[in-house]
This record gives sequence, C-alpha cells and structure tokens, in this order.
Amino acid sequence: MRQGNVYYKEILAGVLTETDDGEYVFQYVPEYVKDYPDKFITFTMPVSSKPYTEKRLFPFFEGLIPEGWLLDIASKNWKINRNDRMGLLLACCANCIGAVSVLPKE
Repeated sequence: MRQGNVYYKEILAGVLTETDDGEYVFQYVPEYVKDYPDKFITFTMPVSSKPYTEKRLFPFFEGLIPEGWLLDIASKNWKINRNDRMGLLLACCANCIGAVSVLPKE
C-alpha cells in the first residue's frame, strides 16, 4: 500500500491511497471537510467525508504526472516504470504547477 498527502495550496486536503489490491482511494481529511467545504481539488471530487474509490488512478491525479520528454527524464532518473502511475505521482508531483501537490505519506 502506498499513500500520498494531497495539498491544496499549503493546506492538507486529503490522502490518496493505492491499496494492495490495486484500487485507488481518495479521502478528504476531516479538518479540511469542516474548514473548507467549498474548496474542492477538482470538480469531479467535491469536498465530502465519504471516500472516492476507483480501479484506476483518478483522471485528475493522472493529469498531474509529467508527459513526453519530461516523463522520460523522470522515469529514467528515478528508475520508475512509466506504467507505475502512483510511483510517478509520488516522485514528481510535490511541486506541481497549480494549487494541488502530492507528497509521499510517511
């Protein structure tokens, strides 16, 4: 199981989990739900206390992963398979363009 903390600007918004079964779960943290009910990270995942579950990485997070030559560099330098989407997300998306970033959860 791998997890990443998802930040909206500088605020911890939620946790993204890749389960041992290969499913993906995103859940907003309770403090974020309470304090920022209108600041969703994407239109497809409004702020909710219920978890979002998918069999593939959510399209929003998929869109944060580099593409093209930048993906080639990231894959080669960090020795991450291009198909390991969660690994690439955790390695490359700590400082994304935009308001959302993903950091590996310790």
